[in-house]
Amino acid sequence: MRRGFTPHQFSMRITRILKTATKIGAGFTLIEVIVTIVIFSLALGAISSFVVLGYKTQSYTFQQSVAIGEARKGIETMVKEIREARLGDDGSYIIEMAQDFEFIFYSDIDKDEDTERIRYFVDGENFQKGVVEPTGWPIEYPSANEKIYTLSQHVKNLPPIFHYYDGSGNELTELPARLKDTKLMKVYLVINVNPNRPPQDFILESSVQIRNLKTNL
Repeated sequence: MRRGFTPHQFSMRITRILKTATKIGAGFTLIEVIVTIVIFSLALGAISSFVVLGYKTQSYTFQQSVAIGEARKGIETMVKEIREARLGDDGSYIIEMAQDFEFIFYSDIDKDEDTERIRYFVDGENFQKGVVEPTGWPIEYPSANEKIYTLSQHVKNLPPIFHYYDGSGNELTELPARLKDTKLMKVYLVINVNPNRPPQDFILESSVQIRNLKTNL
């Protein structure tokens, strides 16, 4: 199967054709030669533009795919950790903060029997996770010891990322109620590497029930 020429190969072949035609006395007039060169130059420019456009499109699609994959993996991990949320080792309540773009809770995420303080939040266009290990006696969670991990980039959320619901499925909009009445959470994450070009926003949604706060046992 013959493959297409690259722009460079195409240009070299045209040059050889013109040289051969001149040597064998093909009878081209100066105007014909100029017209031929112009036509082939336009064709070469069109091919080059097509190749560049294809490369940019492929690169953007790859970046979007990577960003979506990272976000999906981050949400899957977060849902598992929230599902197993429990009291902090210092006696702190399961949920410490329940904002639209920040959620802080306690969970043993590494299965070492110690309960970590976990913070999921947005910083600019980055969806991030902060982890603080318990330390000392009495046990504390020093914020200075927080380790930050970036789970996903290119987050374009205008709607809240975190939604909170009580045991009856009613959404909780006020902070005091979110802290004491939350039983179910939903996560809504919008990813887009470049909003100025297609494809459009990619939306990831998931819901999770906090086992240690369930009332319908």
